[in-house]
Amino acid sequence: MTETSKRKPIRKAVFPVAGLGTRFLPATKAIPKEMLPIIDRPLIQYAVDEAREAGIEQLIFVTGRGKTAIVEHFDTAYELEHTMGSRGKDLSVLDDTRIQPGNLVTVRQQVPMGLGHAIWCARAVVGDEPFAIFLPDEMMVGSPGCMKQMVEAYNEVGGNLISVLEVPEEEVSSYGVIAPGARISDTLTEVTGLVEKPKREDAPSNLIISGRYILQPEVMRLLEGQEKGAGGEIQLTDAMARMIGQQPFHSVKFAGRRFDCGSKAGFVEATITLALERADLADDVRAIMQRLLA
Repeated sequence: MTETSKRKPIRKAVFPVAGLGTRFLPATKAIPKEMLPIIDRPLIQYAVDEAREAGIEQLIFVTGRGKTAIVEHFDTAYELEHTMGSRGKDLSVLDDTRIQPGNLVTVRQQVPMGLGHAIWCARAVVGDEPFAIFLPDEMMVGSPGCMKQMVEAYNEVGGNLISVLEVPEEEVSSYGVIAPGARISDTLTEVTGLVEKPKREDAPSNLIISGRYILQPEVMRLLEGQEKGAGGEIQLTDAMARMIGQQPFHSVKFAGRRFDCGSKAGFVEATITLALERADLADDVRAIMQRLLA
């Protein structure tokens, strides 16, 4: 049996969606930040669509108090669908919100202790399988999508993978940065180290971690006994760094665009960019922008 044939497929994805969204208050006082719409689709929908495109079968939402709207978005809305159907309305607009029974699982992160802790909360559902991680704040736009590109790379090299993007050197101090090793292809590079928000002069590269991961289940055992790191939280980056050298670890340079929808400016940029690319909106939005900028 070859190494490739023994490799377990990526069937599960974890979505850490327990954050409070304080940067978008007061809008997020009663609405999860992941439900804020980019035009007419909530942010979480874009991440779920990307997961499905990559062949992900089971979606694991790590939620917190007040986050039920995220799950309800992917549930059947009987009253809405009955009313639309009786009026002859097209129900296909809801197709992407439908998930097969049993394919969506939620677990609670009762205490906000960081990204690493949120991922660890999903350990029982992940089990002994490799899994993907999506940070919905990081909106990745491309064809094929970021995770599909990563799964294709995983099928080639296995192990652990993180998506990266190239940024200007003066911006590296705002991100997690990889130390690159052997270059496998134009998009695939070995990772020899991870540095969180380095000074520009100390950065090992200008390739930043960009919110998509494929990790082996052993990371859960590292998170289990991990002490708090930066900000008094359990950091996923610290656990990943300990896996380097123990298992294959590569980066995939995403051939697409990233929007930081965790920031207000990035959220607005994503909205305008996608509106300008839609046939039903582009002309009107362009005219509005020209009028406002005149």
